[in-house]
Amino acid sequence: MTTDDWLADTRTSYDTVAVSYTNQLRDAIAGDPYLRAALAVFADRVRAAGGGPVADVGCGPGHVTAHLHGLGVDAFGIDLSPGMIDVARRDYPGLRFEVGSMTDLHLRDASVAGVLAWWSLIHIPDDEVPTVFAHFHRVLRPGGPLQLGFHVGNTSRLKTEGYGGHPMTVYVHRRQPDKVASWLRDAGFEIEAQWLCDPDERVPQAVLVAHRPS
Repeated sequence: MTTDDWLADTRTSYDTVAVSYTNQLRDAIAGDPYLRAALAVFADRVRAAGGGPVADVGCGPGHVTAHLHGLGVDAFGIDLSPGMIDVARRDYPGLRFEVGSMTDLHLRDASVAGVLAWWSLIHIPDDEVPTVFAHFHRVLRPGGPLQLGFHVGNTSRLKTEGYGGHPMTVYVHRRQPDKVASWLRDAGFEIEAQWLCDPDERVPQAVLVAHRPS
């Protein structure tokens, strides 16, 4: 499958489920103290690095972008799905959202103070991850933090239905934190922290914090 093929499938899938996805996940952060803590750490790291605009890459319907804004972060959202961006603009009209892909990130070099990519890397094939991390490194200012959230595991599966039973065609890649950290080091990042959420669940979640060295 070419890059254009899986990107098109992912875009169409999330356009299809944009409204139902939003309805199901709208209160996800409010109900999870560990995710709120992770975002608070990220906001602190952005301020410690001097502050400035922060890219929420794979922002979906914008609820995480809005949470960061509530923490005092100048966050804006980017998502592959125009349908998701339409919902984000509807629900958070005071914030900036734009359509874009993390595989070809249209941001200037060293233009953002932080990058957040929560559960959006899960649809990126292994061979495309280095390209994505190279973009993250390029657009971050020296010292700027990067925070990733992802499913933990060693498998990839094709998801054909989700969020209210709507049809989807997306691969979901589960990865070990050490593997993701190794890719980040290869891209020039320094790792600050990694932690595991819900380790006894069928699919644990990981949050990994890194930064572009000064």
